[in-house]
Amino acid sequence: MDWVERIADIRRWSRGGERAPHKPLLLLYALGCFQRQGSRPIPFSAAEADLKRLLQEFGPPRKTSPGYPFHHLTNDGIWLVETAEGPGSPGSELGRLRESQAAGRLHPDLVRALHDDSRLVAQLARALLDANFEPSLHPDICLAAGLELTDLETAVAGGITRPKARAVRRNPAFREQVLIAYEYCCAFCGYDGWLDGTAIGLDAAHVRWWAFEGPDDLANGLCLCVLHHKLFDKGVLGLSSDRTISVSQRFVGRTSTAKEMVLSLAGRPAREPQPGLEHVELEYIDWHNRQVSSAHRRVTAESFQQR
Repeated sequence: MDWVERIADIRRWSRGGERAPHKPLLLLYALGCFQRQGSRPIPFSAAEADLKRLLQEFGPPRKTSPGYPFHHLTNDGIWLVETAEGPGSPGSELGRLRESQAAGRLHPDLVRALHDDSRLVAQLARALLDANFEPSLHPDICLAAGLELTDLETAVAGGITRPKARAVRRNPAFREQVLIAYEYCCAFCGYDGWLDGTAIGLDAAHVRWWAFEGPDDLANGLCLCVLHHKLFDKGVLGLSSDRTISVSQRFVGRTSTAKEMVLSLAGRPAREPQPGLEHVELEYIDWHNRQVSSAHRRVTAESFQQR
């Protein structure tokens, strides 16, 4: 049985293309538990707070519940839930999961496969990460899920083939095209760093994530410094329809450095690409606003000055 393909194909809730990585986050958490404690059941009471943090930090902008993946992942045949009364999930309602002493565990067949192949944890984690999240978030997700990063990186470096998030080849020229278009400057802050003739600390950021049908095209790319790339992928920073920068109301920065590097960007126009080259398409900006930033959390510089 190809567990990598099976896990990459788990059913995800969908409504109008809304991002819903609930099940992948639970599976990453379960793989982290397997690394630390083997195949012991995971009580919902012990996992609830951790899952809630994972969903708040890396899930969709809308409010969601850790009970959702804990219950619904049982429909995919790789996750089992039992209560004090026996096998079977009591549902996704938090109170019922707590009161019934619900506990989840990976399917025994998957557990045997994980024991038989020491590289499988890394393969599954990589498949879930590549299919659901931008690369800038992978280390933080692994840390929050309790996955050992060294094992993951060593396994990948040792020759494990990364499963494709979708049947489309990545464009290896994407990064260079984006950096050239923005003249090797961060579109948000203007940073341009070089070391021995090589640009350093600059990324080609996808506006609509590649894992969610975002193409490797200039119209879907921004040249961003490493800091602002991470903040853009986390929804702290966004773009409005007129391509000005917006900042999440949930972001808190008290030092002058945070104010200068983040808060002061609110309302500032993003750097434009060189004349004649494509600007970021509004449809990709709209996707980012709905799926990552959430428009109701974004404000302008004037708003911050009033706070």
